[in-house]
Amino acid sequence: MATNQENRVEFGLKNAHYALVTDTGTELTYAAPKKLPGAVKMTIDAEGGSDPFYADDTKYYTAVSNQGYSGKFEIARITDEFMQEIFGEKVDETTGMQYDDTDANPKQFALMFEFDGDVQKTRRVLFNVTATRPSIESETKADKTSPNTTELEFTAAPDPYAARAQGKVTQGKPAYDGFFDAVVIPGAKPTAPTGK
Repeated sequence: MATNQENRVEFGLKNAHYALVTDTGTELTYAAPKKLPGAVKMTIDAEGGSDPFYADDTKYYTAVSNQGYSGKFEIARITDEFMQEIFGEKVDETTGMQYDDTDANPKQFALMFEFDGDVQKTRRVLFNVTATRPSIESETKADKTSPNTTELEFTAAPDPYAARAQGKVTQGKPAYDGFFDAVVIPGAKPTAPTGK
C-alpha cells in the first residue's frame, strides 16, 4: 500500500528482530536480523540536552545535543540464542546446561520492530544498541495464570562513524518490504525481500 498520507496515531508492537553489530574500525556492519518473538511493550526516551548561551541580557543561543536513546523492551521470553549471542552465555556439551560467562561482555546489536497506525505501518531500527542482562522473575500460579515477561533495558548510542541512532520507514517506501532481511543503512540500496 503506497500512500503519502501520514498516520494520525500509532499503536501495536510486533516483528521484533535483532542483528549483531561488528565494528570494523571505520563503520558498523550488521549480521542478518533474527526474530525476537513475543514483543509486549517498547519504551524509548531521547537522550541529550540543551545548553543555553546568554548574551545581551537574554538567551542568545541554545546548543542541543543528540546522545541517542535509552529504553525498555518488554518481551514474553528472551530466546536462548539471544542470550548466547548478545550476553555470551554458553552451553555445556556434557550436561546441556546453558550458563552465563562472567567474563563475557555484552555485544552490540541493532534492534528492529514495527508499529501499526491508522493509515500505514512503520518499521523502525535502533542502530547501535547495548543492553543490560535481564532480571529473572516468576511467581506461583493462582486461580488465573498470567505468563511471565522479561524486560531488557538498553541504550542506543549514535553510530560513531555516522550521524544516526535510529531510523524508520513506512509502507510504500523502497526499504519497507525487505526491512527485516537486512539492516537498512541510509544511502544504501535496500535488500530485496526474501518473502519470509
